[in-house]
Amino acid sequence: MLIRVRSKDGNFRFELDPNSDISQLLAKILETSPDADPSSVTLSNQPRGNEAKASTLKGRTLKNLGLNHGDLVFVGYQSKKSSGSISTTPSSSTVPPPVAAAKRPWELVKEDAVDEYWRAQSGKIPRGRDSRFCKHGLNGMCDYCMPLEPFDAAYHKDNSIKHLSYHAYLRKITPKPTASAASTLPPLNPLSYKVKVPCPTGTHPPWPAGICTACQPSAITLQSQPFRMVDHLEIASMDIIDRFLEAWRKTGLQRFGWLIGRYEPYDKVPMGVKAVVEAIYEPPQQGELDGLTLGWPWEDETRIRELSASASRPLTLVGYIFTDLDPTPEDRTKNVYKRHPQSFFLSSLEAVFAATMQRANPTHSRSSPTGSFASRLVTAVLTGTEDGQVDISAYQVSEQAVAMVEADMIEASVDPGIVRVKEEDRTQDSARYVPDVFFSFKNEYGLEVKKSAKPCFPVEYLLVNVTHGFPQNPSPLFRSVQFSIENRPGLEDQTLERAMVHLSKLDAPSIHPGETYKKIELARWLSNWHLIAFLGTTQLISPEDVKLFMKIVSSPTLLDNISELDPLLSTDSWQTLMAFTRESAPSRPSAIPVGGTHDDDIPQEVLDQIAADEVGGAGATHEGVRICPHCTFENDHSRPDCDVCGLPL
Repeated sequence: MLIRVRSKDGNFRFELDPNSDISQLLAKILETSPDADPSSVTLSNQPRGNEAKASTLKGRTLKNLGLNHGDLVFVGYQSKKSSGSISTTPSSSTVPPPVAAAKRPWELVKEDAVDEYWRAQSGKIPRGRDSRFCKHGLNGMCDYCMPLEPFDAAYHKDNSIKHLSYHAYLRKITPKPTASAASTLPPLNPLSYKVKVPCPTGTHPPWPAGICTACQPSAITLQSQPFRMVDHLEIASMDIIDRFLEAWRKTGLQRFGWLIGRYEPYDKVPMGVKAVVEAIYEPPQQGELDGLTLGWPWEDETRIRELSASASRPLTLVGYIFTDLDPTPEDRTKNVYKRHPQSFFLSSLEAVFAATMQRANPTHSRSSPTGSFASRLVTAVLTGTEDGQVDISAYQVSEQAVAMVEADMIEASVDPGIVRVKEEDRTQDSARYVPDVFFSFKNEYGLEVKKSAKPCFPVEYLLVNVTHGFPQNPSPLFRSVQFSIENRPGLEDQTLERAMVHLSKLDAPSIHPGETYKKIELARWLSNWHLIAFLGTTQLISPEDVKLFMKIVSSPTLLDNISELDPLLSTDSWQTLMAFTRESAPSRPSAIPVGGTHDDDIPQEVLDQIAADEVGGAGATHEGVRICPHCTFENDHSRPDCDVCGLPL
């Protein structure tokens, strides 16, 4: 709480805990009044009279003395010279020894690299010389050509930028530097719609037994969030999405995956930030035709985060993606267009889930008193477009949505486009206070109308749009997508035998340092996020070596400087894996006898592997299934045409 102090040295404000001892307040008073005799300091709640010596109040807390937030304390004292005090240091029995000031929460924060980058930049929007209005020389500058602030409203309107970037918004609300800038509090204040317990006034029992204007949240007016934490979602390669979609193409069941990537500056928006996705991790799940069930919490979260952070360019969870695809009955090659302005973009259930995930993954920020503010976790949906194709839509939910979920105020409804506001509950075990909630809209006459959001309101009031796309010149950290993906039982099984068959085909156990071509082929195949993550679960690779593997195979210069692979090949873990490969993995025949092949001469596991490798080719077959090379549908008949697209197999 805030305690105001007035003495002959001036007016001061101190932040203290209500349960702090009076000696802490006395220590702060002596810091502002160095000439005061500690034994003569008196405290009072009025300018004249009712003084009490601070030394007689030792052991009592501020709350016990009746001090509340914002109270004014009048301080009196005698100077050291007039009191005849010899000692220049307060007695240890009266005042505790001075303690070094602890750093505040926001001063201990380690921000993301992209935040440190933008803090070091001016963020100004450069403008060229205006041929009509600029009358000065080439080295001059005027109002028509001087750089604009990153939050300039006219620039955003002219370039159809709906939301300010996080750092542009931060520049807009940050006070201009002054002489006392060091003492300025951070400008970002996280939203909270929960009742303050205990009440700052301390005049009544805590909620739900009592409530007042000091501890209850204010009324909420839902409005578009002026900023967004992430401006763009970039998928490093189309292959990442294609591999994720394979599970749906083969089963028709919906899939969910965590987006693993990093944050980078985005030059299309002033001081913008983009999330670059390098891999998709699929946790344990049960897909359905119209939804899915996730295992929560997922046990591998800590391992996946640590492994991703060990890449050559540290990666983290930047969001999640899920499919919502339903083929049209009349044409199975097209998908139902179900998410559009007349329907919904994110359902209320998905919005509540997004708010829960964003709350669990806050962004570290030096501009917030708590050391964290909002979240950069992106929600991506693979769904049908108006012409029946598949496309990505990316969103975040607003800070209002996160605060309402944290306060247990909203829930999903049967209608996917509607969010339901919960009823107030005053029971002791599940107390819930719900303030007035409003949202505004334009009626049929074009007038702005405010309406109560109880009992429900449109989910669009909680959404923040995020653009998405693919790079023009892809350069993903991981160059291979051939290895099986985790948690696809019966569809793709990750096994050590499968990995050793591939290593045997690449002749990995006998590669010599000078065999550059073989090393390049091996490096290209090893550069697979799912493969390295799987090897970490085989007990053959130590945790330290798995991180080394991840760092080496994700190096952007690996194929140009193949000697970077040597530290991996020299590890004990790699030698152990090669020993198992020599003993266990079957070797693929180097030549085929003239006159045709003889299946009896080739081990069955090699035949199975060859068949698995060839799946996806024109007319490929396995276990009686023929995959169409045009639409990838799996046909289980012997007819020459595909059941879906009708093209020849």
